[in-house]
Amino acid sequence: MRLLYADTIKDLLANCVIQDDLESRDCSCMVPAERTRVESVELVLPPHANHQGNTFGGQIMAWMENVATIAASRLCRAHPTLKTIEMFHFRGPSQVGDRLVLKAIVNNAFKHSMEVGVCVEAYRQGAETQRRHINSAFMTFVVLDADDQPRTLPWIRPQPGDGERRYREASARKKIRLDRKYIVSCKQTEMPISVPWDPSNQVYLSYNNVSSLKMLVTKDNWVLSSEINQDLDETVKPTQL
Repeated sequence: MRLLYADTIKDLLANCVIQDDLESRDCSCMVPAERTRVESVELVLPPHANHQGNTFGGQIMAWMENVATIAASRLCRAHPTLKTIEMFHFRGPSQVGDRLVLKAIVNNAFKHSMEVGVCVEAYRQGAETQRRHINSAFMTFVVLDADDQPRTLPWIRPQPGDGERRYREASARKKIRLDRKYIVSCKQTEMPISVPWDPSNQVYLSYNNVSSLKMLVTKDNWVLSSEINQDLDETVKPTQL
């Protein structure tokens, strides 16, 4: 499921109706996405790396969280709280002496949460002409009020082109998170016996199948396999449920 995550996002964007009501919203009440853009440069020093000179993954994650928090705060004008991190990718290493360019921008803002996309590029001063894309992640932030309840957030207005693509992909990732939350929170008696497959519910069915298998493993009144005939090849067959 993790390896097919990118393909699942593409399928959702191609075959499903992702809520896109930008045209119906009041532009005067929307915050331009470019206003939330943040870029920071960090120099990798020896304390940031292991004995082989590779940067600690946790250090990069901390830097990424910093720029993502700043981007989120530019939308809500308050201190945001990190809620979840979606699909953190370590695409390549960086070493001591590298300069890391960390970029963050709010991709989409929902009623009570916002998604911030972060990417990290590495280069060595004077030695490389192109930057290497080494890390990326999507972080979800909320803003809590005095009662620790999520506040309503302003809408985001994406830039045409890549901004609108990131906006729609953020909606697709939210759908996956909600499907996953629904499957995990379901009680055994609430699980459907059979759900017809459809491109629009493939994410839901993937998590449903995994959850059903986990429930089946916990049962002790079924036999995994049996040997039908010793003279024949061994056959794996469920015999009792």
